[in-house]
Amino acid sequence: MTRRGPEKDIDESELEVHGRERSAAGVRGVVVSLARSLQQMGPVRTAKTLPLLNQRSGFDCPGCAWPEPREADGDSRKWAEFCENGAKAVAEEATTRTVGPEFFDNHSIDDLAERTDYWLGQQGRLTQPVIRREGDTHYRPIDWQRAFEVIADKLREIGPERTSFYTSGRASNEAAFCYQLLARSFGTNNLPDCSNMCHESSGAALSETIGVGKGSVTLSDIEHADLVVVMGQNPGTNHPRMLSSLERTKHNGGRILAINPLPETGLMRFSNPQNIRGVAGSGTPLADEFAQIRIGGDLALFKALGALLLRFEDESPGTVLDRGFIEEHTYGFTEFAARGRDIDWQEVERLTGLEQQQIERIARMLADSRSTVVCWAMGLTQHRQAVPTIREIVNVQLLRGMIGKPGAGLCPVRGHSNVQGDRTMGIWERMPDSFLAALDEEFGLSVPRAPGRDTVETLRAMHDGSCTAFFGLGGNFAAATPDSAATEAALRACELTVQVSTKLNRSHVVPGRTALILPTLGRTERDRQVGGEQFVTVEDSMSVVHGSRGRLEPASPDLLSEVAIVAELARTLLGEDHPVPWREFENDYDRVRESIARVVPGCADYNDRVREPDGFVLPHPPRDSRTFPTATGKANFTDNVPDMIHVPEGRLLLQSLRSHDQYNTTIYGLSDRYRGVENARRVVLVNPVDIAELDLADGQIVDLVSEWADGSGGIEERRAESFRVVGYATPRGCVAAYYPEANPLVPLDSVAEYSNTPVSKAVVVRLEPARTVV
Repeated sequence: MTRRGPEKDIDESELEVHGRERSAAGVRGVVVSLARSLQQMGPVRTAKTLPLLNQRSGFDCPGCAWPEPREADGDSRKWAEFCENGAKAVAEEATTRTVGPEFFDNHSIDDLAERTDYWLGQQGRLTQPVIRREGDTHYRPIDWQRAFEVIADKLREIGPERTSFYTSGRASNEAAFCYQLLARSFGTNNLPDCSNMCHESSGAALSETIGVGKGSVTLSDIEHADLVVVMGQNPGTNHPRMLSSLERTKHNGGRILAINPLPETGLMRFSNPQNIRGVAGSGTPLADEFAQIRIGGDLALFKALGALLLRFEDESPGTVLDRGFIEEHTYGFTEFAARGRDIDWQEVERLTGLEQQQIERIARMLADSRSTVVCWAMGLTQHRQAVPTIREIVNVQLLRGMIGKPGAGLCPVRGHSNVQGDRTMGIWERMPDSFLAALDEEFGLSVPRAPGRDTVETLRAMHDGSCTAFFGLGGNFAAATPDSAATEAALRACELTVQVSTKLNRSHVVPGRTALILPTLGRTERDRQVGGEQFVTVEDSMSVVHGSRGRLEPASPDLLSEVAIVAELARTLLGEDHPVPWREFENDYDRVRESIARVVPGCADYNDRVREPDGFVLPHPPRDSRTFPTATGKANFTDNVPDMIHVPEGRLLLQSLRSHDQYNTTIYGLSDRYRGVENARRVVLVNPVDIAELDLADGQIVDLVSEWADGSGGIEERRAESFRVVGYATPRGCVAAYYPEANPLVPLDSVAEYSNTPVSKAVVVRLEPARTVV
């Protein structure tokens, strides 16, 4: 079969389906990593770049936020401290392909809008600023100074309340700090970010229950835990280096419980390519128990587990619950225990799809464990009841005293490489007054206090005309958000859209009336400023802050760093006499870090501490001292009641997920080999029994139609066309499809309780024979 080059679009008719791979990584992962790297970067850049990835003298992976081993924990880094998807992320960024002025001469915006996300990303690195002026059909080159003047003039005309400043998770701490300072100096807290769409539910639940909206574990805790629970997560694709840690858990005698709707390869077995067993042997079996839960059943499961732990304690007093911890460090236990022992097994089995016997076996695993870590990702956070679900996980951990002790805790596994750091640096529409007051004191400002808009609120404001300027620091807003047609229409309706990017993506081809693309340095590239060569810092998923130093020559001499773009726009917009020393910030990032040290809690002596080989760990009172900065001063038990999702006859529950060949919205290729799907993305994974009962056929082309109650007794629908049915071992009544292809099925008003996160999981859909094939 002849494979199409990046200049061609995807032909979905080339779909191949083979058996699901039984072990993650291994020699095959190494081969794929090298092949993609050589294809994108060539042999010299590959040899120069990969050995520096995630090393102390190198740069942080632009992919996931999984932490590196630290000497303080007795761990050393491997010579290849990266995974297959990390290598793909670097190859995408450090590619030798470039997009110059002739590209935009040859491709109108309408032409680009017809291309797939994969094709857009494969064209290469953006090399100079471009602008689409109102009425233009093409982007045209523009010099940097004129670009900043156009943006500043438009922003002054539009005003701060009608402007939103969006951020992706790839921005450095320095860039994020400067960016939120620019927005607030301009007069707005409209700072939506990608956290709003992924782990906002984790932050909301953890802030209420333990007082800190971050995970409470270290890498060492996971590797030395007696039991690690991995739920709503596919580490083999989304956080592959986590597999090395889980392998160490097993070698240290720990057990692993996997709870997930799909039997993902990375949950079952790991072939570590850095040891003999992974290369020549069969690898390491991971999950000691796999619970194939029904989509949306996690809250009901943990309610049952909590009830069983209470019953076990009743049967054998003093052997199950950590009474000392509960009495000294928690609030609300008596009320929780009074209502928590009853289990309607028929309802639990219906909600979870699991049998009572397995649930009781899982409860015994929790009861017998000396130290338990619970890990989760977007399989939990993007449900309507995501916040209650995570609160119930906390309840179960509190019963056993599994916070603030070695080998135990709560671990929301964050996605993009610095999404947690961006929040620490102030990228949030609702930062506490103490942070805002510190900004005022540091810079002599009076920043606004009124809460700003999150991502969903920004989209709503675009629709009603109260937001008409959108500035995106990285990311792919159009592809990351729900209700794709509505999102694209909202962006096109803006008076101004600005995208700071390294490569083309969907957001560039749905521009506002005036639209600019500002090309920026990547994580892999040298950042030279007046003050010399700079480095930046990031925060990983476990609150470790460390340095990152790009080593490649920039893809173009016309690229600016994110810090420089923000600082130069600030000077143009706010004036050279603005009290923030923007020029000093741009010239020397140590000046930015000096202000971070005085403003951001836990960042004292920032410049010195980030120069330590492994950086430093931010304080976390529940983890460090079992103190809980909540309203009660203790960790809070909560009451959470699971709702049954009504699925009418002939309908199914859909979850969106990533292919193995993508990271977030970036499509690296068309091979989801762990699931056995090749050369296609518009597929829907369906249980073979459901295929037969719905009178469909494996391989048939169908439309996915989502159904939602519209609030007035009617049903609202969304349609995503032309998906190929693939028989797969999903739970009965549950199906899966890739995003962003499935994003059109999620209406803008379908959000999680408390966190306002779009509900991309547990979507009620019907499968119809395709009306047209696209």
